[in-house]
Amino acid sequence: MTIWIILIIIPMLFGLYAQMRVTSAYKKNVRIPSRGRISGREAAAAVMESAGVHDIKIVRVAGQLTDHYDPSKRLLALSEHNYDGTSLAALGVAAHEAGHAIQDKVGYGMMRIRQTLVPATQFSSGASQFLIIAGILLGAKGLGGIFLTIGAVALAVICLFQLVTLPVEFDASRRAKLQLVHLGIIERDEMKGVHETLDAAALTYVAAFVASLGSLLHILMILSGRRD
Repeated sequence: MTIWIILIIIPMLFGLYAQMRVTSAYKKNVRIPSRGRISGREAAAAVMESAGVHDIKIVRVAGQLTDHYDPSKRLLALSEHNYDGTSLAALGVAAHEAGHAIQDKVGYGMMRIRQTLVPATQFSSGASQFLIIAGILLGAKGLGGIFLTIGAVALAVICLFQLVTLPVEFDASRRAKLQLVHLGIIERDEMKGVHETLDAAALTYVAAFVASLGSLLHILMILSGRRD
């Protein structure tokens, strides 16, 4: 029971905390307009332009915090509030996504590794839960053990992807923070809101990795116990 709490419950609670923190930070800073009144779209374009990135299309997408950069489509998508918004949160998120476009242009190694892992991770995400549940239900050894083993491999792929994601996200935020001030998009005393928003978002990636790692270790312990 103690191991289960450590590997499953605590990471789950950490994930909930991280999600609450990013929601709280975003809601707070999306209400604080930047003095320059530059929109998220304009900020993203300026950050990319400063790095010589000219071939990325910036589009508006529905939802909240649905912002992302798609290297395969050469597309930077900003959620409605961040596309048109001039808040500290909107500028931070927009510049962060532009940071990913810059990583793509300069051939940032960890981003390349991450993109290579995408197909395997997508497959693993869909298969891991089914395999693990089937393995637990079948129990004991034999086919159940095979399912659990394959499920553990799928979880390991997910863990690796999330581990590689951490430096990618941290680096994109670092680039965003530097460029927002360097380009005069926001002033230094406004950076607190950007820091709060991006640091809270980064915590969700840490929480996702911790949760997946805990699940993987739990499955490995089950397999180890069944072999004894």
